[in-house]
Amino acid sequence: MESPTRAAPGLRDRLGSAVFARVAGPAGPENRARIHGTPGPRWFGPDRPIRTVHGDASMFIGGLRALLLQSLHPLAMAAVEAHSGYRGDPWGRLQRTSTFLAVTTYGTADHAQQAVDRIRAVHDTVRGTTPAGEPYAASDPHLLGWVHVAEVESFLLAHRRYGAAPLDAAGYDGYIADTARVAEALGVIDPPRDRTELAARLRSYRAELRPTVEAREAARFILLHPPLPRAARAPYAVLAANSVAALPRWARTSLGLPRLSGVSEACLNPTGRALTAAIRWAMAPGREAHRPAVSG
Repeated sequence: MESPTRAAPGLRDRLGSAVFARVAGPAGPENRARIHGTPGPRWFGPDRPIRTVHGDASMFIGGLRALLLQSLHPLAMAAVEAHSGYRGDPWGRLQRTSTFLAVTTYGTADHAQQAVDRIRAVHDTVRGTTPAGEPYAASDPHLLGWVHVAEVESFLLAHRRYGAAPLDAAGYDGYIADTARVAEALGVIDPPRDRTELAARLRSYRAELRPTVEAREAARFILLHPPLPRAARAPYAVLAANSVAALPRWARTSLGLPRLSGVSEACLNPTGRALTAAIRWAMAPGREAHRPAVSG
């Protein structure tokens, strides 16, 4: 019978490979080799906070929270509903997002700029009107700004709660400043560069946010009907519950999600920490090529 110490590395490799394949897609190994193996200057050096945050398993919770929060802008949600294919190909969308984060965070400056140029070209084609008749364009700097700040706040909050090594105040300000480099390249005008500016920018969008039928349907699909094998549903339920708990109360109410008491939230936090620790173990922390953002 195989000893636990001999079995554990094999189990870790199997689990890590399964998570990597799901998040990275079939081109994951090739993209990973290109991202890390191509010589040249990077947008961010190895000591930058963006590498710490985007390389941690807390990104799984932060990413789901970001999707839920972003959906509350009716223009952003209309664009996602009409153009992203999140229902028909949710894993493809995840893999494309993961690839973009990986390339801009860890790849060469040339590859990062190429990734930005591809996204901007796609954004230029995404336009339409909401069911209420409001026009939208994915290239609108104001709408891009909302998507950016909702994402950055979600990644930062998840890292503070569930990260292996939470940063200090200066580190999180540095993270926001790092992400501003990418946001500006995508077309966001004057993105926030520290926590004070981030909080103010989020407040400035509050009057524009409201629940729509599409946003509530997207939340139900994401939280209750993920296209996952049965064995993965219990861990995903833990991830989903912690992502919901991390939302502000007004956002939960808007999306028709259950209200959680302070006691319930306190009980949930350990499950989120345990899940992210398990993902971190499976994806071999310390091996940069297996980090969550470097999935594809």
